[in-house]
Amino acid sequence: MPSVVPSPSLPLALTCGDPAGVGPEIIAAWLSANPAESARIVPIGPQRWLDSLGVNGIAVGSADFSIEPGKPSIAGAKIALDALEATTSGCREGKFSAAVTGPVSKTWMQKAGFTFPGQTEFFAARWGGQPTMAFAGGKLRVVLATWHIPLMDVARALDEPCLARAVTQAEHLARALGATNPRIGVCGLNPHAGEAGLLGTDERDRLDPWLDKLRQKFPGLSRCEPGDTVFWRALRGEFDVVVALYHDQGLAPLKTIDFDESVNITLGLPWVRTSPDHGTAFALAGQNKASWKSFGNAVALARVLIS
Repeated sequence: MPSVVPSPSLPLALTCGDPAGVGPEIIAAWLSANPAESARIVPIGPQRWLDSLGVNGIAVGSADFSIEPGKPSIAGAKIALDALEATTSGCREGKFSAAVTGPVSKTWMQKAGFTFPGQTEFFAARWGGQPTMAFAGGKLRVVLATWHIPLMDVARALDEPCLARAVTQAEHLARALGATNPRIGVCGLNPHAGEAGLLGTDERDRLDPWLDKLRQKFPGLSRCEPGDTVFWRALRGEFDVVVALYHDQGLAPLKTIDFDESVNITLGLPWVRTSPDHGTAFALAGQNKASWKSFGNAVALARVLIS
């Protein structure tokens, strides 16, 4: 547990992400469209970028570092990493209420000394807790049971505590976003959710019995439903949130429907962390074509989750 209790009155920390990507420009565009927000946030990134924003922030990296859009470098990735470190320590020290992080390149971050599969695992290591990856902000709300692991390892990773954690966080997310009696749809692992064992036995032998036990605590919880229709049913209002069992099962429909609006949320940690649900888009950087809508939703959702 944190020694400092998160307070909604504290500012949000905003990390620049990889400075060669679209992170710096979408933050600048969002601030330009929402100037009143400048008093409620602390951007963290290279000094020259902070100067261009005209907002007090925390500088990381060399003072003479210049952003070159679309040209990633180890120096830029190190700035992204330093911004994350400043954010996690700032939350622990009672400076920030939550973190909203810009997109980073995992490949370039690894070259700069980053040793985690993604930002989710980094924040869990720095803050403690059991992370769960979730998404909201658009039409769909999705919680993942597993995420940054190979597909061939998913069935083995899906044990009872893993599924229970995803369902628990799905219920928490649905309530935080206004559902009084959350309805949680759960994707099956196999085609047609196993078709009663004809197309796989995971649902029949393990997943559904675990869900039946969990339903005593979460009455709005489904059994395993076919993954090819459960998101359509959620869009029609049947479920408040969907639990997907692996990364692409949840992210493929989510990004198809909500690419410019959805937000990546890390649940289960002492502090809230959100992020726009898109990557660095190096090829688009510097053209001011990237939408800031997902980033704006990330800020809004962070405030909802800490309120």
